[in-house]
Amino acid sequence: MFQERMTKENWYQVISAYAGWLMDGYTTIAYALVAVYISSIFFPSSIGILGLIAVFGGFAVEALARPVGSIILGNFLGDKLGRKTMLTMTILGFSILAASKGLLPTYSQVGIVAPILLYIILFFEGMFAGAEYGGGTALSMESVPKKYRLPIGAFVQSGFGTGYFIISFVFAAIYGYFGSSGFINVGWRVVFYTTIIPGLITLLIRLISKETKVFENMKIRKEIEKVPLKSLILKGGRLLLFALIFTSGLLFINTATFSFYPTLFLKQFPNISGSTMGTYVALINLVSLFGVWAGGLIGLKILRRKLLTLFYGIIFLILVYPIVLLAFSDGSLTMFIAFSIQAFFEAMIFAAVPAFLSEIFSKKFRTTGVGFAYNGGAILGGFAISIILATYYSIKNLMLSWSLWLILSSVLMIVGIIFIKETFIPGEKHDLIEE
Repeated sequence: MFQERMTKENWYQVISAYAGWLMDGYTTIAYALVAVYISSIFFPSSIGILGLIAVFGGFAVEALARPVGSIILGNFLGDKLGRKTMLTMTILGFSILAASKGLLPTYSQVGIVAPILLYIILFFEGMFAGAEYGGGTALSMESVPKKYRLPIGAFVQSGFGTGYFIISFVFAAIYGYFGSSGFINVGWRVVFYTTIIPGLITLLIRLISKETKVFENMKIRKEIEKVPLKSLILKGGRLLLFALIFTSGLLFINTATFSFYPTLFLKQFPNISGSTMGTYVALINLVSLFGVWAGGLIGLKILRRKLLTLFYGIIFLILVYPIVLLAFSDGSLTMFIAFSIQAFFEAMIFAAVPAFLSEIFSKKFRTTGVGFAYNGGAILGGFAISIILATYYSIKNLMLSWSLWLILSSVLMIVGIIFIKETFIPGEKHDLIEE
């Protein structure tokens, strides 16, 4: 008999996963917001746009580490010791490393050592962050009655946008306090220091939450795999491949939009203040939260995860070029409106992702499978901004470069969705999470 209602314990588990995503959004966008300002701090100013490309290369470094973390920590902790145990450890490492970027020396102080240290921290930060998605998704989705998984999964996924929303206002306030010169000297460090706050709050929530009953039953029945990664490859390899195609396209889009919005504002409108830009991107993310919540609520009526994700993906693809034309047609307010529309429909795609991925993989290797499927897709996404900027550097047309890569990644995402089987069909009693 499947669980039919949410308990207080279940809500703690859901909030625990949500808080981890909030932390991820907060730290990821903290880096995106300061990228333009620190490009001449960690690299010589004489190399111009190449310094900006190199700074955004940090996303690629972190993205490469995420699937490594999801495999190592998911395989040896999440699927063997428990979802809660792993998540308590990962958030601690994640928080400390995220804040430590504020302590780094500059290029003028130590030369090439500065960007090397930045990349090293980003790599290990990425490892801990990479374990978050698989563990958090397993923890939350295993704690939710199946009919509520899609809307609650959408809520958990919205944690990233919430973190983005909060850090955007924090950035605007810090930039306003220090001013342009003060921000370049000290303010960017303060932005990184603030990342410790959501990390500590998340840690406290996880300390009082409990392990999922699904995992506890696995221990009682002695169903825990000796090498979950091996079972994932042998039993779920085909599903993993198509899931990776799907997430590669999706996360390329995500990085090329949300993480790139601050730079697009600054490139198109060099005189825009950091405070104004921060306010704009905060409001864009507020709109995106309504998008992911709307996508989740629709999922209460249309329960099929694949169908919904495919539908949202096609809408996004159709709107890519009209929105790009609108964004580049007038002033910063028009760009803000265009990005808000784009963010709303993109966020809808993410609504079904937690339920969709968690129902693809067996509970015996769910943390490893979900974590690697999502974070493996982040590898391509990590290179998104650098690829767009490199194309722009070649063709000298930012609008064309951006729209071209958004269209290509949207097609890739849709192809991946098409080849994944539907995970939830109304009326069927089988439930892979409860198997």
